[in-house]
Order: sequence, then C-alpha cells, then structure tokens
Amino acid sequence: MEKIVHHKISDLYKTLSLPFEQELDFTILSIPDIHPQIPFKSPILQADYFSFILTKDGSGVYYLDDNRFPFGSGTVYFTNPGHIKSYELNESNDAYIITLTENFLRENVHSEIYSEFPFLLAEIVPPQKLSQTDFEEFDILYKQIETEFKKDSKYKNKILGHMFLVFLLKIKEKFWLDYDAIEEGNRNSQIVRSFKQILEAEFRNVMEKKQNNDKLQVQDFAKRLNLHPNYLNSVIKSKTGRTVNDWISKRTLAVSKNLLISTSCSSKEIAYKLGFSEPTHFSRFFKKHTQLSPGAYRKSNKL
Repeated sequence: MEKIVHHKISDLYKTLSLPFEQELDFTILSIPDIHPQIPFKSPILQADYFSFILTKDGSGVYYLDDNRFPFGSGTVYFTNPGHIKSYELNESNDAYIITLTENFLRENVHSEIYSEFPFLLAEIVPPQKLSQTDFEEFDILYKQIETEFKKDSKYKNKILGHMFLVFLLKIKEKFWLDYDAIEEGNRNSQIVRSFKQILEAEFRNVMEKKQNNDKLQVQDFAKRLNLHPNYLNSVIKSKTGRTVNDWISKRTLAVSKNLLISTSCSSKEIAYKLGFSEPTHFSRFFKKHTQLSPGAYRKSNKL
C-alpha cells in the first residue's frame, strides 16, 4: 500500500519546491504553474487544511477516501481536513487551487464558520458543474483573490477573508442551501463512524483491563484520526448534536454503572480505571448525572 503523507500548507509548498518564509494559513496557486508536467498523479495525502479547486479548462480524477470523482472543465470542488485523498490530472490548461486553514477561516472569514457554512464539514463532495454564467462569477472572484494575495498590505488577511466570505456565500447559494449535517452524520460520515469505533474500543479496554487508565480527552481522538481537535469537535457536534466530551461523558457513565453493578471493584478503583485523578471527582461526576452517589447506586441496583 502506498504511504500516506500528512500535509500542512507549508508541506505542500515544500513538495512543490516553492519558497515560503513562515507557516502558511492561506494561499492561492495556478495549477498549470505548479504541475507543468501532464499527466500528473499526486501522492496520497491527508491534509490538515481546506482546498478549493476551480477548473476552467482541464480534466482528471479526485480520490477521496473510498470515492472516485472524475471532473472536467467548468467545475468547482473542495475538500476538508482529515480525509485520505489524491488526484490525477489528465489536462490542466487553466485552473486554480486555494488552500486555507480552519484558523484562517475563523479569524478572517467568520468566527462561527461552521454555523454559517455547515457544508464545510460535508465529507462526500463530488465536483460541482457550473453553468457558463455562474462559472464566470467564480472565475472573477478567484482572479480578484489572486490579485490581493500577491499584494503586500497590512490588511491583506482581512481583505482575503472578506473576499473568501463572498466566495463561500456563492457556493452556499448555488449548491448547499439545504445541507443537513445531522442527516449526513447519521448516514455516511466516516469521521463520526471512526470516532465511535475508537470510543467503543477505548471503553472496552477499560472494562477488560485491571490497571488504571488516563482520562480520555478530545485531543486523544483527534490524534488517532489525524485531525485538529477543534475540527474534530466541530464535525462531531454538527453531525451528532453532541460534543466529543458529551460522548465521552455518556460512555464513562454507562461503563461506571456497569462496573458498579457487575463487579466488586470499589468506587475508588472504578474512579482510577476511568481516568479520574481523585475518587471525589468521580463521585461528583456520577452524582451530577444520576443524582446518586456511586455507593447508593450500587446499593439500589444490587441483585
């Protein structure tokens, strides 16, 4: 199996042998300029940034997780962080790619970026074919963004952010007005599925092991899924209605109830198995969710 390369925007620049002076949060590049040799096949990537590709004249195939998406001229396409992806270019005469981080989106586009544009968390996104009139609008926007990107202004990021806000509003208007993150989360969210699998595996280990465990946190799951913790929490919240910590708390409570009823472990032992630093912290957690102390719960459910 081909090795998966984990990419930041600066890694993209290194791969393309392009100069950069610091870590990048936003960039726009001409695809024919960065891939002069056609046909081209990219390495398999897992990027921690968003990519927006406008193909005016060209064709190829995008691969996203287990999906294959052919594309042609007059298309707009985007990918978000975390997915396993690659692409092939068969023709590339006129096309642009914008790459930007979640940090840039929050700071310069909209502080509640996923509330305003929930489609940014969509996972299965085929290239969108535009009419000639609509494509010209996007083409003009891309060229304006490229012009501002090349300028050296103290307000550069804010200007780019406001221009990209218009771009996102146009995408929302044309394709994503009816996007329902919860519906996608219930049907085919790979991130939600993977998160739930890891969550169940971790708590299965708690049930089976006798030694103490560390308390699970958002960053533990983000690291396993190669995602930024903020992005993972945004995906899980938007697609399940509950945060990562809500999911962890619910499983912690369920497992603690099971251990209290089905084992002779003391409340102190259960606390340490579940990663609580002090038994009193576990008691407060348990009483908050059940209105009973661990001891009272065990007594009331004794067989």
